Amino acid sequence: MVDNIGPKNSSSHKERGFKYCCNNYAAAVSTAGADQEETSGFIKEQDRLLPIANVGRIMKQILPPNAKISKEAKETMQECVSEFISFVTGEASDKCHKEKRKTVNGDDICWAMGNLGFDDYSESLKRYLIKYREAEGERANQNKPGAAPAAADERSLERGADSPPPFSFNLMEKRRT
Repeated sequence: MVDNIGPKNSSSHKERGFKYCCNNYAAAVSTAGADQEETSGFIKEQDRLLPIANVGRIMKQILPPNAKISKEAKETMQECVSEFISFVTGEASDKCHKEKRKTVNGDDICWAMGNLGFDDYSESLKRYLIKYREAEGERANQNKPGAAPAAADERSLERGADSPPPFSFNLMEKRRT
């Protein structure tokens, strides 16, 4: 449940060097040998950050093949991306909490992005989410016994085997208006 992690403004949390607090007891239970502060409901830094190898891999995708990325740059991006994810999911989680729901879904994330001023990204995400759900629905129909060939299979034949999938998600593309 995403609603367990979020920035806390309590000065006691900041004084102790913790940025995030966990309100869920199950998430707060420590592993064997953990110190007392970890059991008090705070999330370790390594658990709140995305893996640095994944961050570096994504960074390399946009750069020329011979470009180098410093460790410091990867760590900075890791921190920023993780903070951004927490920011957006926190907003979505607040919405779910107000609506007395326990699960954050894709629509909640799109709403949060728009609500936080990331309208261009929100619109792109909504389009992607719709296409993703359509593809999932077609896949579910294909898995039913006795189902006829889905339109997605026909479209892939029309495109040819070498064509990219019908949707790719690239936030770097300019939105056509």
